[in-house]
Amino acid sequence: MIGNTTNRERALIVGVDLMTDKIDINNSMDELEELVNAAGGIAVLRVVQKRDAIEPAYYIGQGKAQEIKNYCEELDIDLVVFNDELSGAQIRNLEDIIHRKIIDRTNLILDIFASRASSKEGKLQVKLAQLKYRLPRLVGFRDYLSREGGGIGTRGPGEQKLETDRRHILREINNIEKALEEAEKARNIKRNRREKSNLPIVALVGYTNAGKSTLLNRLIEISGKEKKNKKVFVYDMLFATLDTSLRRGRLPNGQPFLITDTVGFVSKLPTHLIEAFKGTLEEVKYADLILHIVDASNSDLDIQIKTTYNILKELDVLDKPIITVFNKIDETNIEDLVYDSRYVDKKIFISSKRGTNLGDLLEMIEENLPQKYQKVDLMIPYDRQNLVNYFLDNYEVDYIEYLIEGTRLNLSINQVDFERYSDYILC
Repeated sequence: MIGNTTNRERALIVGVDLMTDKIDINNSMDELEELVNAAGGIAVLRVVQKRDAIEPAYYIGQGKAQEIKNYCEELDIDLVVFNDELSGAQIRNLEDIIHRKIIDRTNLILDIFASRASSKEGKLQVKLAQLKYRLPRLVGFRDYLSREGGGIGTRGPGEQKLETDRRHILREINNIEKALEEAEKARNIKRNRREKSNLPIVALVGYTNAGKSTLLNRLIEISGKEKKNKKVFVYDMLFATLDTSLRRGRLPNGQPFLITDTVGFVSKLPTHLIEAFKGTLEEVKYADLILHIVDASNSDLDIQIKTTYNILKELDVLDKPIITVFNKIDETNIEDLVYDSRYVDKKIFISSKRGTNLGDLLEMIEENLPQKYQKVDLMIPYDRQNLVNYFLDNYEVDYIEYLIEGTRLNLSINQVDFERYSDYILC
């Protein structure tokens, strides 16, 4: 995942500070630097130019491009990374002046995803996004995509000289889309199995590095329902995890639930990625409750909240109960948080790292899940012992006793099963 520190590519990062841009340029450049680190490089220098508008031919002024060229020669720079998406012509024009590999923020994110995807479907989704991104930019990439071991920005389909055969790219896109359709069918089968179990599903959404994976691990740890090797990978970097994880937890009333995380968001998340990962993101549609995880220590948290809100709106899931979880409160002062309350309804302040208020969060999850549970005593006749296995597999049974007339169970069940198996409930 992370390049050897002795062989890391040296990058110069470039941004434009527009008067109309609502995102703080310093925070955006900090994030770009983290992205470079996540890709295995090291940001040696950052250059920011204030402009009224993006320069159509060069993104920045030609004079600034020449200045960057000089920096590259002085500092032995390997590549230059721009903070916004570049056109093929802009890439070509900048390479003509700077004489270094030029990539933009989108290409960088796609490159990270290419190195992180582990599932077959995840790899296909990333490759599809890369192909759709590169197709209109073939004129700009020229030769560096064809080099073997070309480093950052060249992972994935770039090593296949894709710029020489547009028809090959279109054919490949078509093949991948068909393969993803098959993967979607397989995912639907798994989803149907989950729905039959009647276990409520809680989905974690939010920005990358907001602490979703850490929170997932802590919740299942508190529940005691998963083995240690079932914990998801956690690392303090952007996009440390990419593929969706599904784990089993337990509510305070003892009932199990499923908890799933999704691919993390980031400012200026490429539309190609949102489109390519829409199948995975749509898992949120089948959740009973959404936890929107927010990094409370991030100064751009208001923008991040609105960005996530808009993506959830695009997925048409705003009708679901949503709890905004302000994480990392151990790293900030709650009273200093500034955000638009229109995008935040139910909320809680926690620290996944220190375990602060996690019990309260589980209680909020229990209160806001549409599925309600009722405590019952069941008597299952011995000719229906398959039902005993069903309850043992899907619920936390408080008491079990084998009697002459059948098996007696004491547990809490959801409303669906309450009505379905009412004949077995003892008065």
